[in-house]
Amino acid sequence: MSKRDYYEVLGLERGADQKEVKKAYRRLAQKYHPDRNPGDETAAEKFREVSEAYEVLADSEKRAAYDQFGHAGVEGQAGGFGAGGFGGAGAGGFSDIFGDVFGDIFGGGGARRSPNAPQRGSDLRYNLELDLEDAVTGTTVDIRVPRHVECERCDGNGAEPGSTKETCPTCGGHGQVRMQQGFFAVQQTCPTCHGSGQMIKVPCHNCHGEGRVRETRTLSVKIPAGVDTGDRIRLNGEGEAGLNGGPPGDLYVQVAIKPHPIFQRDGRNLQCEVPINFVDAALGGELEVPTLDGRVKLKIPPETQTGKLFRLRGKGVKPVRGGPPGDLLCKVVVETPVKLNEHQKELLRQFQDSLGESNSHSPKKSSFFDGVRKFFEDMKP
Repeated sequence: MSKRDYYEVLGLERGADQKEVKKAYRRLAQKYHPDRNPGDETAAEKFREVSEAYEVLADSEKRAAYDQFGHAGVEGQAGGFGAGGFGGAGAGGFSDIFGDVFGDIFGGGGARRSPNAPQRGSDLRYNLELDLEDAVTGTTVDIRVPRHVECERCDGNGAEPGSTKETCPTCGGHGQVRMQQGFFAVQQTCPTCHGSGQMIKVPCHNCHGEGRVRETRTLSVKIPAGVDTGDRIRLNGEGEAGLNGGPPGDLYVQVAIKPHPIFQRDGRNLQCEVPINFVDAALGGELEVPTLDGRVKLKIPPETQTGKLFRLRGKGVKPVRGGPPGDLLCKVVVETPVKLNEHQKELLRQFQDSLGESNSHSPKKSSFFDGVRKFFEDMKP
């Protein structure tokens, strides 16, 4: 009985790539697998046919021979899928073919990194709170960071000096064991070596076979001027030690600025509130206001209203990434006097009487009540 063309069996064009070959086999294998079609000889025969076609077309050398010579070019190379056990299928049998196709789902097949290959250590993060003054001018701080470092006694090997590691007898050094459960091939971490692929007969007395030990190290960190909340400073190689001789990770210092009793920061600008009495607000005057560089004089013009902003240029923050420094924005808040004696209260009454009924002295008050009156008038039917 002549065999069908392998491309026809999988429903493919001759120029199909390997991704298309695997996709076609996955679809047909699921459809015709005997576990899904118990007792169906037609389905079993179809399954053997698509598996044989996949074995040839998934192998570049076999496929080239088949494309040139047809079935004669691969005679005796395609596995004989008997009815009893799906044996053959090249050197590895059906489980290797099926594992190759479904390896990305179930963990079988495909290239795997050696469990003993060097692995980079994990990165660490340290949360650092800074005073606003230190963040603006820059400083150097010492921090204590707990982390894993390479064990000096065994040089990260995990074995007591003078002893050696042996290949795990359970997984043969792969770090994984594979179990066939009917239709599925399940791959799991080796329970004997816990994925390392090796066994330590005499663990290091210092690190107990881990190859790393826990220690707290003091590091000196230079904080550049102008850092702000959310900025990160990376210290190369100051993270966790790597495994199997791999490089260490990095340490990221995460900056947060503490609340300040006077200033609030907004990017490169600083803001503060300046309380003044109503006499200085009405007549004008001169005040001393704080900056991060010291005190400066601020001239208050007559008739200054509460909420007015005064800008002191260049008294803000020079950004860490460059550029000119920001400004200091001083918001005036007119303070109402408290704890007045009777004489002071009388003087205020005389002052109020001197204003009379004129609204020219309080234009905002006059404008507000004019708006209120108009609002209620518009509500009348």
